[in-house]
Amino acid sequence: MREKTIFELSSPGRTGVTFPKSDVPEYDLPNEELLRKELPLPELAEVDVVRHYMKLSKYNYGVDLGFYPLGSCTMKYNPKINEDTCRLPGFVFSHPLQPIETVQGNLALLYEMQEWLKEISGFAGVTLQPAAGAHGEFTGVLMMNAYHKSRGDTKRTKMIVPDSAHGTNPASAGMMGMSIVVIPSDERGNVNLEALKAACDDTVVGMMLTNPNTLGLFDENVEQIVKIVHDCGGLMYGDGANLNALLGIVRPGDLGFDVMHFNLHKTFAVPHGGGGPGSGPVGVGEKLLDFLPAPLIAIVEEGDEEIPPLFGYYTPEKTIGRMKAFHGHFGAIVRSYTYIAMHGPDGLKDVSQYAVLNANYLAARLRNTYRIPHDRICMHEFVMEGSVPGTDVRALDIAKRLMDYDFHPPTNYFPLIVHEALMIEPTETENKDTLDAFADALIKIAEEAKTNPELVKSAPHKTLFGRMDEVKAARELVLCCWLPENYSAE
Repeated sequence: MREKTIFELSSPGRTGVTFPKSDVPEYDLPNEELLRKELPLPELAEVDVVRHYMKLSKYNYGVDLGFYPLGSCTMKYNPKINEDTCRLPGFVFSHPLQPIETVQGNLALLYEMQEWLKEISGFAGVTLQPAAGAHGEFTGVLMMNAYHKSRGDTKRTKMIVPDSAHGTNPASAGMMGMSIVVIPSDERGNVNLEALKAACDDTVVGMMLTNPNTLGLFDENVEQIVKIVHDCGGLMYGDGANLNALLGIVRPGDLGFDVMHFNLHKTFAVPHGGGGPGSGPVGVGEKLLDFLPAPLIAIVEEGDEEIPPLFGYYTPEKTIGRMKAFHGHFGAIVRSYTYIAMHGPDGLKDVSQYAVLNANYLAARLRNTYRIPHDRICMHEFVMEGSVPGTDVRALDIAKRLMDYDFHPPTNYFPLIVHEALMIEPTETENKDTLDAFADALIKIAEEAKTNPELVKSAPHKTLFGRMDEVKAARELVLCCWLPENYSAE
């Protein structure tokens, strides 16, 4: 039985709030037609509203409730101090377009965040504008294209993408009208160098490389890959979604990448379940500095021992323009700033080392039960085949059965190059007890698949709803909201 909506719980005359008397003069609207005669707002007591939303919240699963091994999305625990800092009055009650002298603290934080990301990644410049990872990708592709055109090199129309890349990579390049050339992986999960050499010519814009890739593997030939692409005049794009494995260990800029987006909402602990909020800053090397989106935060007047510097804005010479407001998703940036400041250089290195350790521990526990196609030392995640020999149990069945063990399922059926893929990313925030409980559950499910396959194939059994027809739900969307039967928009 479905829960009633907040509108259906409404009853005339109930109220949950008393507005204070206005402390500003009242004015008539200049145009009375702008005011609706009736607005069907629900009428409920405060207790009704609180109970309704508390009940709904129990149907949701989140990283604050349990292990969230969602591969490549880095659903790590988000320290609550991040929430405290982004709600400080100076941040909450200021507007970024106030007179510049009144938001110097905000601009100082944004400037320092740019500098920190440059140091972490090895790039020469950073923009904080992009709203999320895919938006950052598009920003990077725009700059790559603008770079070639500024040199009169207009015949470059191809973007190279490995088959182990994130799906947004070819989509971002495709939005620019580029043709996509897919490069296969070799037997060790690296980019096939011979196929890459064959694809590289003077029509290549560049290559978009996720490293570590979606198999959870650091490409052993990354320096050769960069050289091959650079030798044909192309640029190297780094997908930074898996940066959680590299902090304090290797800097993509030092490897020769020309541009990369960061996922602050993954690597630097901003809550992002349910589609947001995201933040996708982009770092660039010297070649692309002049093409960064405008404006950028800068020190416009140097300070001294008594007077702090004055922060303001500047526009790069060949900027691609504005991608979003200059401050990006400010609340997300403040959260990530807090996370970086709390960890410091040594702490960030620990983040990656523990993430890699946890992933390899889980792989070691599961490799005798499930097949891991590219079974070598992984980074922050690994991909195994979600099937049990001698049964017709599939990855989806295993994922659904995990819900009965109170675990959120890992990513299913991605990357596409692994049969019945289950992509597992434990992150650094999980302890050994949690990892062992998760591994024990997967091993138990494999046993169930052999002794009672229907139990697994009909899971989940403990959740509020059983197995959904997900294809039907995707194809037959219900997008309307509830309105009372007598409501009229007139």
